[in-house]
Formats: sequence, C-alpha cells, structure tokens
Amino acid sequence: MKIVFMGTPDFAVPCLKKLAVETEVAAVFTQPDKPNGRKMKLQFSPVKKAAQENGISVFQPTSLRKGEDAEKSLEILKKIQPDCIVVAAYGQILPKEILELPKYGCINIHASLLPKYRGAAPIQHCILNGETETGVTIMQMAEGLDTGDMLMKRSIPISENEIAEELHDRLSQLGAEMILPALEGLENGTLTPEKQNDADSCYASMIRKEMSALDFTKPAEELHRIICGLTGFTRLGGKRLKVIRALVCDGKPDAPCGSVIDENQFIVQCGGNTGIQFTEVQLEGSRRMPAKEFLKGKKLENGQMLGE
Repeated sequence: MKIVFMGTPDFAVPCLKKLAVETEVAAVFTQPDKPNGRKMKLQFSPVKKAAQENGISVFQPTSLRKGEDAEKSLEILKKIQPDCIVVAAYGQILPKEILELPKYGCINIHASLLPKYRGAAPIQHCILNGETETGVTIMQMAEGLDTGDMLMKRSIPISENEIAEELHDRLSQLGAEMILPALEGLENGTLTPEKQNDADSCYASMIRKEMSALDFTKPAEELHRIICGLTGFTRLGGKRLKVIRALVCDGKPDAPCGSVIDENQFIVQCGGNTGIQFTEVQLEGSRRMPAKEFLKGKKLENGQMLGE
C-alpha cells in the first residue's frame, strides 16, 4: 500500500518509523520549520528528522486549505496517488479535496477514546479530569474536528502518579502498534466503521500557560492532577519553581495554605487540610532534579510560604 504520512511532533514518530519499514511511504508532510531559542535558529520537526533519516521526501506547506502552498500540495498528492493518507498530530486541517483523494481515504491516529476528548490536547485533559483509562482511536477522517467514523480503538489504564509525558510515550507506541492492522483491515474490507455519538463527546482545548499555576487553597488532589497533566508552577524565594512530580499526603491542622509543613520532605499545605509532596522539581535557572537532590542545595524553613 502506498502511503503519504502527515505528522509533526514526537507523538507521530513511532508510527512513521513503523510505516517506513513495513509499507511504501511516498512522502511526508509536516509543519514548516520554526525559529527556536535565543538565536531564533530554525528548528525542524521530529517527523521531518525521522523522514530524512529514512530517505523520504518531505513537504512543509504553510497551509493545505488556501493559497499557493495548498494548490501545490494538492498537485503533489494527485501525482503520488496514495492509497491512504495517515495523519498523526499534524497540526493542520485537511480540506475535502485531500480527504477524498486516496483510495482508502485519510485516517487519523488520535490519542483518546473517541468521542471523548476530541481536539488538540487529549492526553493532558484526561489527566486533568482524573480519568483512569484512555487509549488510541484510529478514525476515518471527515471534515469535522475528530468527528469521523471510528475504525479501531484500544484502551490502556492511567497510573495514579503517571505524568503526561509518560502517558504520551505509551500512547504514541500504541498508535504505532495499531496502524499496520488498521491499514490491513482497510485494504481487506474487514473493518467495521462505527459512528461517534456526539452526545458523549467532549473537547480537549489547547493548553494555556495559566492552567499550570498552583493555587494552594485548592485540595491536593486537584493540584496533583495539574502537576501530572501539565507540570505545575509556583514561586519559591522570588524564583519560578516548576513541579514535575508530586504525591498527595495529609495536611497539618491550622497551617496556612501554601506553607511548607515538612521542610525535609518538601510537603506543602493545601486546601481541605490536605498536603502535597513535591518529588521532582526545577527551579528557575537550574536543571530538573528529584526533590531530595534539590533539598541538599536549597534549605527550606518550616512555615515558608510558596507563591511569593
């Protein structure tokens, strides 16, 4: 089967690598290179890097829906005549002309159990909402946002203290494991498309920076979900402190919210007389490290307030 692959971030790379070995990937479409860092040096996407490593032609249109790039892209795809277009976190909406071009249409690898968590950030929102299960859905793409018929679905549990980057990697590998059976089923006509129930849907909007702020008047369970899902942040000694991992624990009666109640274990008082223990942190200007290592170089005081 001749494939065109469309994807951009790390999530899409395992799938592309699997397809490059087992199928004919005629071309890869990915987002344009973007300036990065202080020197604003152009940086290309993980998918572009993987495509070049496998000797696959790469195209980087600014848009597939309008303008000269869109017209050129459609002509390229018509010339290739792919049997299927496989999409994984591409970051662009495909127009009707492209959706209807391949023999088997366009299929998308989506990191949720549709129809729940349609949209840009399903992994983070699953954790934020306290879900205990998620998965990958391979769907036939339609003009709506993640609304097409479901072709294949597999679920995995979410561990109690699992952070988004760990769940991301597991779902990425799961998508790669599913793609070849999905393509084989498409080709053989053995897949049964299942329509999504819009009444069961919810939308996973893009993440905003302010969503990561830790408000210690809230219960520790809520802050724990923010830390696992987004990486939380507060301030310590006037510097920004990222909190990457944490554990929920007991609070201390009458201690003010946001105060350190155990300076040796980095436990902070939260709302509802609960506590949260930071286990992995990164202080502004320093590297990411376990809290035990951080505390060797940064002495805390009992009662010290965070967020100031």
